[in-house]
Amino acid sequence: MSDSQTGALTHSRVLKIAFPIVLSNATVPILGAVDTGVVGQLGQAAPIGAVGIGAIILGALYWFFGFLRMGTSGMAAQALGAGDRPEAAALLMRALLIGFAAGVGLILLQIPLMWAAFQVSPASGEVEALARSYMRIRIWSAPAAISLYGISGWLIANERTRSVLVLQFWVNGLNIGLDLWFVLGLDWGVQGVAIATFLAEWSGLVLGLWLCRSAFAGSAWRDKARIFNRDRLKQMAVVNTDIMLRSVLLQVIFISFLFFGADFGDVPLAANQVLLQFLFITAYALDGFAISAETLVGQALGAGNYTALRRSASLTSFWGLVTVTVLSLAFWVFGGDIIDLMTTAPDVRAEARVYLVYMIVAPVLGVASWMLDGIFIGATRTRDMRNMMALSFIVYAVSIAVLVPMFGNHGLWLSLLISFVARGVTLALKYPGLEAQAGK
Repeated sequence: MSDSQTGALTHSRVLKIAFPIVLSNATVPILGAVDTGVVGQLGQAAPIGAVGIGAIILGALYWFFGFLRMGTSGMAAQALGAGDRPEAAALLMRALLIGFAAGVGLILLQIPLMWAAFQVSPASGEVEALARSYMRIRIWSAPAAISLYGISGWLIANERTRSVLVLQFWVNGLNIGLDLWFVLGLDWGVQGVAIATFLAEWSGLVLGLWLCRSAFAGSAWRDKARIFNRDRLKQMAVVNTDIMLRSVLLQVIFISFLFFGADFGDVPLAANQVLLQFLFITAYALDGFAISAETLVGQALGAGNYTALRRSASLTSFWGLVTVTVLSLAFWVFGGDIIDLMTTAPDVRAEARVYLVYMIVAPVLGVASWMLDGIFIGATRTRDMRNMMALSFIVYAVSIAVLVPMFGNHGLWLSLLISFVARGVTLALKYPGLEAQAGK
């Protein structure tokens, strides 16, 4: 194991894992803004809509396989904690095989998938034609894009989050550079944006494999008996399925939140969309510390070290609390200014300020759910995550049924925050069982 993995559990170690992830997350919205800005220079509305719709559709398809990142990080961290580097290498190969197979499957199914997507979200003929052209190019990098989830999870398990940052910067930086060249320099339009992403994602896979080269130093990565071990594959399938189901329920909550908000009119809907950005900022900031929990808890559990597990959970949660305290204070002091940056519409600004209080308390109310997610992923207690998410979903649905008719949009925001609290409380009730698992 590396020095960082055998070293003491300190605040600096937690921060060393977390900060590169926070910086990496900051690059994500920048790429979307550049994509939109570049096609916006074409002077037509259709290309902007086409890139937006195409990116959302493909993003949703790729997101479905996001369990590879979380599942790989938890299982690989445990293997490393147990000193089983051959199993860690085999886990990377399994993740790559799953990612590549999933990407090939999307390529083969692209026609019915695109048809279904436009049935759900129809667009004008011009926008749909351009979006299809965009997606027909980008879909060919699906194997690379999905495989990168597994690579990121494996690097995180090894506490190599700086490598994750390098990988993210390379992919997004190259994408942005090629966007500017292909669209503004060569006038390739929407197709240029797609080709830029295609090249960036495949180059990212090559870089990712190079960053994981230590996994290929031994023979475990080509040991078919180990890689295709039935028990290991079954465990991986169970863990990934649980995470996928949990993520789908969480996504349904946010999608339904937007749908319910649409019933209150355009202005409340726009205000809700602006305020959701506060939650995304919170999630991006907390993600680094949740990932620290995944890594350190997984290693402690793999080593069977109860003391290290508890300290990992407490240290990462401490920094999670520090982060949400700072964010809540920032939203309280600067929330109005942030709203004004996001929209120039006076009525939307005024409406968003009415509900700003929910964003001030949301980080504090949600920190337990975010941090416990990381702890449970590291421990691969994914069945508990799935079940507690299901309970929280039921609590959310009941809250919507009761509070929205009574309080309108206020009831909608209260229901969302109640779902955060429910997830945190239910996972906290399961935490003693996680510690008991380590103490066996």
